[in-house]
Amino acid sequence: MNTVKNSQVAIVTGASRGIGAAVARRLANDGFAVAVNYASSSKEADALVAELAALGTKAIAIKADVSNADEVRAMFEATEQQLGKIDVLVNNAGVLKTVPLADTSDALYDQTFGINVRGTFNTLREAAARMNDGGRIINFSSTTLALNMPGYAVYNATKAAVEAFTHVFAKELRGRNITVNAVAPGPIATSLFLDGKTEEQIQTFAKMPPLQRLGQPEDIASVVSFLAGPDAGWVNGQILRANGGIA
Repeated sequence: MNTVKNSQVAIVTGASRGIGAAVARRLANDGFAVAVNYASSSKEADALVAELAALGTKAIAIKADVSNADEVRAMFEATEQQLGKIDVLVNNAGVLKTVPLADTSDALYDQTFGINVRGTFNTLREAAARMNDGGRIINFSSTTLALNMPGYAVYNATKAAVEAFTHVFAKELRGRNITVNAVAPGPIATSLFLDGKTEEQIQTFAKMPPLQRLGQPEDIASVVSFLAGPDAGWVNGQILRANGGIA
Protein backbone atom coordinates (compact mmCIF):
# COMPACT_ATOMS: atom_id res chain seq x y z
CA MET A 1 0.00 0.00 0.00
CA ASN A 2 1.19 3.50 -0.82
CA THR A 3 1.71 5.26 2.50
CA VAL A 4 3.62 8.23 1.07
CA LYS A 5 2.27 11.56 2.32
CA ASN A 6 1.16 13.53 -0.72
CA SER A 7 3.15 16.75 -0.54
CA GLN A 8 3.07 17.72 -4.21
CA VAL A 9 0.09 18.17 -6.49
CA ALA A 10 -0.38 17.12 -10.12
CA ILE A 11 -3.14 17.81 -12.64
CA VAL A 12 -3.47 15.23 -15.41
CA THR A 13 -5.87 16.19 -18.19
CA GLY A 14 -7.83 13.50 -20.00
CA ALA A 15 -6.97 11.12 -17.16
CA SER A 16 -10.04 8.91 -16.95
CA ARG A 17 -8.57 6.22 -19.21
CA GLY A 18 -5.71 5.23 -21.49
CA ILE A 19 -2.37 6.97 -21.14
CA GLY A 20 -3.83 9.62 -18.83
CA ALA A 21 -5.05 7.03 -16.32
CA ALA A 22 -1.67 5.27 -16.39
CA VAL A 23 0.05 8.62 -15.79
CA ALA A 24 -2.27 9.41 -12.87
CA ARG A 25 -1.54 6.02 -11.30
CA ARG A 26 2.21 6.44 -11.74
CA LEU A 27 2.30 9.96 -10.31
CA ALA A 28 0.18 8.81 -7.38
CA ASN A 29 2.68 6.02 -6.78
CA ASP A 30 5.45 8.62 -6.95
CA GLY A 31 3.79 10.48 -4.07
CA PHE A 32 1.71 13.14 -5.81
CA ALA A 33 -1.82 14.10 -4.93
CA VAL A 34 -3.62 13.89 -8.27
CA ALA A 35 -6.44 15.82 -9.92
CA VAL A 36 -7.99 13.48 -12.48
CA ASN A 37 -9.47 15.66 -15.22
CA TYR A 38 -12.13 14.31 -17.55
CA ALA A 39 -14.53 15.73 -20.13
CA SER A 40 -17.28 13.11 -20.22
CA SER A 41 -16.15 9.81 -18.66
CA SER A 42 -17.28 10.55 -15.11
CA LYS A 43 -17.78 6.89 -14.15
CA GLU A 44 -14.23 5.97 -15.17
CA ALA A 45 -12.75 9.05 -13.51
CA ASP A 46 -14.58 8.36 -10.24
CA ALA A 47 -13.45 4.72 -10.34
CA LEU A 48 -9.83 5.79 -10.80
CA VAL A 49 -10.07 8.25 -7.91
CA ALA A 50 -11.53 5.51 -5.70
CA GLU A 51 -8.70 3.18 -6.76
CA LEU A 52 -6.06 5.77 -5.88
CA ALA A 53 -7.76 6.65 -2.59
CA ALA A 54 -7.75 2.98 -1.60
CA LEU A 55 -3.97 3.06 -2.02
CA GLY A 56 -3.64 6.06 0.28
CA THR A 57 -3.40 8.77 -2.37
CA LYS A 58 -5.28 12.06 -2.22
CA ALA A 59 -7.13 12.29 -5.52
CA ILE A 60 -10.10 14.15 -6.94
CA ALA A 61 -12.01 13.98 -10.22
CA ILE A 62 -12.68 17.27 -11.97
CA LYS A 63 -14.86 17.66 -15.04
CA ALA A 64 -13.57 20.30 -17.44
CA ASP A 65 -13.48 20.77 -21.18
CA VAL A 66 -9.89 21.93 -21.68
CA SER A 67 -10.89 23.87 -24.80
CA ASN A 68 -12.97 26.15 -22.55
CA ALA A 69 -10.85 28.72 -20.70
CA ASP A 70 -13.43 29.26 -17.93
CA GLU A 71 -13.62 25.55 -17.21
CA VAL A 72 -9.83 25.27 -17.14
CA ARG A 73 -9.67 28.16 -14.67
CA ALA A 74 -12.28 26.46 -12.50
CA MET A 75 -10.29 23.20 -12.65
CA PHE A 76 -7.17 24.91 -11.34
CA GLU A 77 -9.18 26.65 -8.62
CA ALA A 78 -10.83 23.41 -7.50
CA THR A 79 -7.46 21.65 -7.42
CA GLU A 80 -5.93 24.40 -5.31
CA GLN A 81 -8.85 24.38 -2.89
CA GLN A 82 -8.97 20.62 -2.44
CA LEU A 83 -5.36 19.49 -2.90
CA GLY A 84 -3.10 22.56 -2.89
CA LYS A 85 -1.12 24.64 -5.34
CA ILE A 86 -0.05 22.80 -8.48
CA ASP A 87 3.46 21.42 -8.94
CA VAL A 88 2.98 19.31 -12.07
CA LEU A 89 0.74 19.77 -15.09
CA VAL A 90 0.38 16.93 -17.60
CA ASN A 91 -1.43 17.97 -20.79
CA ASN A 92 -2.58 14.55 -21.92
CA ALA A 93 -6.10 15.34 -23.19
CA GLY A 94 -6.35 14.95 -26.94
CA VAL A 95 -8.44 13.75 -29.85
CA LEU A 96 -7.45 11.95 -33.04
CA LYS A 97 -9.45 11.08 -36.12
CA THR A 98 -7.54 10.24 -39.27
CA VAL A 99 -9.11 11.82 -42.35
CA PRO A 100 -7.47 13.09 -45.55
CA LEU A 101 -7.06 16.85 -45.38
CA ALA A 102 -9.37 17.42 -48.37
CA ASP A 103 -12.13 15.45 -46.63
CA THR A 104 -11.78 17.12 -43.21
CA SER A 105 -14.92 18.93 -42.10
CA ASP A 106 -14.89 22.33 -40.42
CA ALA A 107 -16.34 20.68 -37.32
CA LEU A 108 -13.54 18.09 -37.09
CA TYR A 109 -10.89 20.76 -37.69
CA ASP A 110 -12.38 22.94 -34.95
CA GLN A 111 -12.69 20.04 -32.49
CA THR A 112 -9.14 18.80 -33.07
CA PHE A 113 -7.56 22.24 -32.76
CA GLY A 114 -9.90 23.13 -29.89
CA ILE A 115 -8.85 20.25 -27.66
CA ASN A 116 -5.28 19.60 -28.79
CA VAL A 117 -4.10 23.20 -29.23
CA ARG A 118 -6.46 25.56 -27.43
CA GLY A 119 -6.70 23.05 -24.59
CA THR A 120 -2.93 23.10 -24.14
CA PHE A 121 -2.86 26.87 -24.53
CA ASN A 122 -5.54 27.30 -21.85
CA THR A 123 -3.78 25.13 -19.27
CA LEU A 124 -0.34 26.65 -19.97
CA ARG A 125 -1.71 30.16 -19.56
CA GLU A 126 -3.36 29.21 -16.29
CA ALA A 127 -0.25 27.41 -15.07
CA ALA A 128 1.86 30.51 -15.67
CA ALA A 129 -0.20 32.37 -13.09
CA ARG A 130 -0.81 29.56 -10.61
CA MET A 131 1.95 26.94 -10.68
CA ASN A 132 4.52 26.68 -7.93
CA ASP A 133 8.04 27.76 -8.80
CA GLY A 134 10.14 24.66 -9.42
CA GLY A 135 7.22 22.92 -11.11
CA ARG A 136 7.08 20.64 -14.12
CA ILE A 137 4.91 20.90 -17.23
CA ILE A 138 4.65 17.90 -19.56
CA ASN A 139 2.80 18.40 -22.83
CA PHE A 140 1.84 15.68 -25.31
CA SER A 141 2.98 15.67 -28.90
CA SER A 142 3.09 12.56 -31.11
CA THR A 143 5.61 10.62 -33.15
CA THR A 144 3.10 10.84 -36.03
CA LEU A 145 4.52 14.31 -36.56
CA ALA A 146 7.78 12.70 -37.73
CA LEU A 147 6.13 10.05 -39.92
CA ASN A 148 4.03 12.26 -42.24
CA MET A 149 1.45 9.54 -42.82
CA PRO A 150 -1.60 10.26 -44.98
CA GLY A 151 -4.69 11.09 -42.95
CA TYR A 152 -2.79 12.78 -40.14
CA ALA A 153 -2.43 16.30 -41.57
CA VAL A 154 -4.76 18.12 -39.18
CA TYR A 155 -3.75 16.06 -36.14
CA ASN A 156 -0.07 16.60 -36.94
CA ALA A 157 -0.67 20.33 -37.31
CA THR A 158 -2.05 20.43 -33.77
CA LYS A 159 0.95 18.58 -32.41
CA ALA A 160 3.35 20.89 -34.27
CA ALA A 161 1.64 23.75 -32.43
CA VAL A 162 2.08 21.96 -29.10
CA GLU A 163 5.79 21.49 -29.79
CA ALA A 164 6.10 25.20 -30.62
CA PHE A 165 4.37 26.08 -27.35
CA THR A 166 6.75 23.77 -25.50
CA HIS A 167 9.94 25.28 -26.89
CA VAL A 168 8.87 28.90 -26.38
CA PHE A 169 7.05 28.57 -23.05
CA ALA A 170 10.13 26.93 -21.51
CA LYS A 171 12.00 30.18 -22.20
CA GLU A 172 9.18 32.46 -21.10
CA LEU A 173 9.23 30.91 -17.61
CA ARG A 174 12.87 31.91 -17.11
CA GLY A 175 13.76 32.51 -13.48
CA ARG A 176 11.06 30.31 -11.96
CA ASN A 177 12.84 26.94 -12.23
CA ILE A 178 9.84 25.47 -14.07
CA THR A 179 10.63 23.01 -16.84
CA VAL A 180 8.43 22.56 -19.91
CA ASN A 181 8.84 19.44 -22.00
CA ALA A 182 6.74 17.24 -24.25
CA VAL A 183 6.40 13.51 -24.74
CA ALA A 184 5.83 12.26 -28.29
CA PRO A 185 4.54 8.68 -28.04
CA GLY A 186 4.65 6.21 -30.86
CA PRO A 187 1.75 3.77 -31.39
CA ILE A 188 0.30 2.93 -27.96
CA ALA A 189 -2.31 0.25 -27.32
CA THR A 190 -5.13 2.54 -26.21
CA SER A 191 -8.61 3.15 -27.60
CA LEU A 192 -7.40 6.45 -29.10
CA PHE A 193 -5.02 4.49 -31.31
CA LEU A 194 -6.90 1.20 -31.77
CA ASP A 195 -10.38 2.50 -32.58
CA GLY A 196 -11.17 2.45 -36.29
CA LYS A 197 -8.19 0.28 -37.25
CA THR A 198 -8.34 -3.26 -38.62
CA GLU A 199 -6.35 -6.04 -36.95
CA GLU A 200 -4.06 -6.02 -39.99
CA GLN A 201 -3.39 -2.28 -39.58
CA ILE A 202 -2.71 -2.74 -35.88
CA GLN A 203 -0.20 -5.52 -36.56
CA THR A 204 1.50 -3.39 -39.21
CA PHE A 205 2.02 -0.62 -36.65
CA ALA A 206 3.18 -3.13 -34.05
CA LYS A 207 5.92 -4.37 -36.39
CA MET A 208 7.18 -0.88 -37.31
CA PRO A 209 9.37 -0.17 -34.23
CA PRO A 210 12.62 -2.14 -33.94
CA LEU A 211 11.27 -3.38 -30.61
CA GLN A 212 8.42 -5.00 -32.60
CA ARG A 213 5.48 -4.24 -30.33
CA LEU A 214 2.96 -1.57 -29.58
CA GLY A 215 3.78 0.63 -26.65
CA GLN A 216 1.74 0.31 -23.46
CA PRO A 217 0.30 3.23 -21.46
CA GLU A 218 2.74 2.38 -18.68
CA ASP A 219 5.67 2.94 -21.06
CA ILE A 220 4.59 6.56 -21.45
CA ALA A 221 3.72 6.97 -17.77
CA SER A 222 7.31 6.05 -16.94
CA VAL A 223 8.60 8.82 -19.19
CA VAL A 224 6.20 11.35 -17.66
CA SER A 225 7.32 10.23 -14.19
CA PHE A 226 10.92 10.94 -15.16
CA LEU A 227 10.12 14.39 -16.54
CA ALA A 228 8.02 15.22 -13.47
CA GLY A 229 10.68 14.08 -11.04
CA PRO A 230 13.97 15.41 -9.67
CA ASP A 231 16.19 13.51 -12.10
CA ALA A 232 14.90 15.60 -15.03
CA GLY A 233 15.77 18.95 -13.51
CA TRP A 234 18.20 19.80 -16.34
CA VAL A 235 15.84 18.72 -19.13
CA ASN A 236 13.90 21.70 -20.42
CA GLY A 237 12.23 22.71 -23.69
CA GLN A 238 12.67 19.24 -25.15
CA ILE A 239 10.52 16.78 -27.10
CA LEU A 240 11.11 13.22 -25.88
CA ARG A 241 10.06 10.63 -28.44
CA ALA A 242 9.00 7.48 -26.61
CA ASN A 243 8.26 5.25 -29.57
CA GLY A 244 10.37 2.11 -29.54
CA GLY A 245 12.66 3.53 -32.23
CA ILE A 246 9.98 3.92 -34.92
CA ALA A 247 11.35 7.37 -35.84
